[in-house]
Amino acid sequence: MADSDSSHGGGEHKNFRQISRDRLLHEMLQSTKMKDSKTSWKVLIMDKVTLKIMSYACKMADITDQGISLVEDLFKRRQPLPSMDAIYFIQPSKENVVMFLSDMSGRCPLYKRAFVFFCSPVPKEFVAHIKNDMSVIPRIGALSEMNMEYFTIDSQGFITDQDMALEELFAINAEKSSQYNTCLSTMASRVATVFASLREFPYVRYRASKSALDSSPMTTPHDLVPTKLAAEVWNCLSKYKSTVPNFPQKETCDLLIVDRSIDQIAPIIHEWTYDAMCHDLLNMDGNKYVQEIPSKTGSEAEKKEVLLEDHDPVWLELRHAHIADASERLHDKMTHFMSNNKAAQIHQASRGGGELSTKDLQKMVQALPQYSEQMDKLSLHVEIAGKINKMIRELDLRELGQLEQDLVFGDTGAKEVISFFRTKQNLTPENKLRLLMIYASVYPEKFEGDKGDKLMQLAKLSRDDMNAVNNVRHMGESDGKKTSGGVFSLKFDAQKKKHAARKERNDEEETWQLSRFYPMIEELIEKLSKGELPEKEFPCMNEPGPTICHGTSAASGPPAPPSSSQAAHSVRSRRTATWARPRNSDDGLSSDSVLKHVSSDFKKMGQRVFVFIIGGATRSELRVVHKLTTKLRREIILGSSSLDDPPQFISKMKLLNAQTLSLDDLHI
Repeated sequence: MADSDSSHGGGEHKNFRQISRDRLLHEMLQSTKMKDSKTSWKVLIMDKVTLKIMSYACKMADITDQGISLVEDLFKRRQPLPSMDAIYFIQPSKENVVMFLSDMSGRCPLYKRAFVFFCSPVPKEFVAHIKNDMSVIPRIGALSEMNMEYFTIDSQGFITDQDMALEELFAINAEKSSQYNTCLSTMASRVATVFASLREFPYVRYRASKSALDSSPMTTPHDLVPTKLAAEVWNCLSKYKSTVPNFPQKETCDLLIVDRSIDQIAPIIHEWTYDAMCHDLLNMDGNKYVQEIPSKTGSEAEKKEVLLEDHDPVWLELRHAHIADASERLHDKMTHFMSNNKAAQIHQASRGGGELSTKDLQKMVQALPQYSEQMDKLSLHVEIAGKINKMIRELDLRELGQLEQDLVFGDTGAKEVISFFRTKQNLTPENKLRLLMIYASVYPEKFEGDKGDKLMQLAKLSRDDMNAVNNVRHMGESDGKKTSGGVFSLKFDAQKKKHAARKERNDEEETWQLSRFYPMIEELIEKLSKGELPEKEFPCMNEPGPTICHGTSAASGPPAPPSSSQAAHSVRSRRTATWARPRNSDDGLSSDSVLKHVSSDFKKMGQRVFVFIIGGATRSELRVVHKLTTKLRREIILGSSSLDDPPQFISKMKLLNAQTLSLDDLHI
């Protein structure tokens, strides 16, 4: 058994998703090419989990380029192809091993030869089970652990694909269910494979429970989840040090584990960036947007599914821009494009009634492919931005957004919220609920006794809706808001005069209205990077003790971790900043030249920072890791159990129940 570890070649700096993609395509698929094979084509067989891992990281064209002619489901009936080799990319489960052996054992195996890659560590008994079948052994071309059981949702983001984690870990009596331990164990294993895949060994820090800080005999079950996850991740990493080839023996990066209670507002508040607005307002299915293309014959518009992903350069450039900025840039791009593209100019001229010369037609035909492709890209985003701006006007979102942010920053209170509910009759039930959830997060005491019922009646919300409000309020109770030395006192260290959930950031200029809100992880990551993250509130798992951890205060005098130029470093290559680009490019699509215009003199990034949020991450938090990567010159990678837009998060909060237990009732 060996961890697959082929060379990436060259000194090219690659981001997290690129490294993950290269491991699948080169270390796994390309490594199976044999000189003595008569055919280069192979069958790729996966289970449901590994198929999803592959789908997030690679396109079908990438897989085909590596000689894969057929992709099959391990548990579906398959046609025997005895003249072809097969690549198995599967989870190391008993069912999968049994299915593999049934494929390849006996006189008539389904395939000529099998290359087996497991996505996570394989138990010894499964390896022994495979070795015991003597008819299979000669037919195995490779038996390796890829250690890659995570799902890359972004160039700097991944999920463990556990949509039910909030309910399984934070619901009433969750810790008494078998799902609780299974969820934590799966999460830890998948998080650990990120570090095995990148050859990184982190300082593991986590949000301490309130009881650990103030010796309180009372705690909530979810208050202990980060501690438990950190311990399980640490156990996995400790094993990797002795089992994974070339795994670092010294710390090379930082990992911070927190849960959703550190910031209940980020998943609810209206985020005004293009990406967040698309997923919040347009009822998209994942990254799929349904575009309506007008029919030339006047019949019903044609519907076309498009993916808003990294391969779309316009999306790549605008996704983290404020919607107003994105709209302006799209207008500028369209104007620039129409005035510079020959086909567009000739097309415009022909509309004036003049006849086109043969020379004009020839120029138009030559420019047409580029014109058509770029016009499609621009018109898609012009349509999307137009829809979003229309909904902002119709739903009165600007005024609502202003009130949301004023609440968060302590500039307004109960009087304004009550007045808003009374005067805004066209406010949708969902937006009323979101406003009340934010209000409950900032002013939990306003919902004590029958006060909550009166607010519910005023907002005309259902009992299910009020359940979500109460759950958000209870989720925040463990963050120390009511104590001077609480776990999250760092939120309020500059806020003695007004009731606020965020402090103003004076170091950054506000360019656009409604852009002052920021997720709490922005502050946490900056404090971690500066070595100012409180050690007591965010202890470290690494031996010999938390005092050696990077990120403790300078006063305690801990040794800093090795820099990226010293001996302990990640085996996988890092990236340079590739998002520095001019506002306008030669072709009116500035993101087409993102890579082209990058300065070649960028030095390597510093050590990576990983932040894992138990219970779901938001698009605003994903935006922040990109922003801080540029600012701190360290690649920040965000991980979570899921990526939630407001509707999904609110649905999850409706399903939860809150309860406080004594520490004596819990088994840690």
